[in-house]
Amino acid sequence: MKDYIEERAIDIANYIIENNATVRQTAKAFGISKSTVHKDVTERLEQINPTLAKDARKVLDVNKQERHIRGGMATKEKYQHMHHEAEAY
Repeated sequence: MKDYIEERAIDIANYIIENNATVRQTAKAFGISKSTVHKDVTERLEQINPTLAKDARKVLDVNKQERHIRGGMATKEKYQHMHHEAEAY
């Protein structure tokens, strides 16, 4: 594996852990695809640093479990905002 890919995988894992970041947030921060983030953490990092991979995976698993809640909250806020705008008219 190329050195820069290994470094990126480690940097990604540290970013996820330090920022409690989602795959989407991490991909945006590093300018790469979500699938690359996922592959770096689940496959590449597992070979380089299994402990770091496990820690990053824990954060991603929690985020995945909570994603439906965040989506629901975003929808709720969207419609509350639309309702308040309608009242202003």
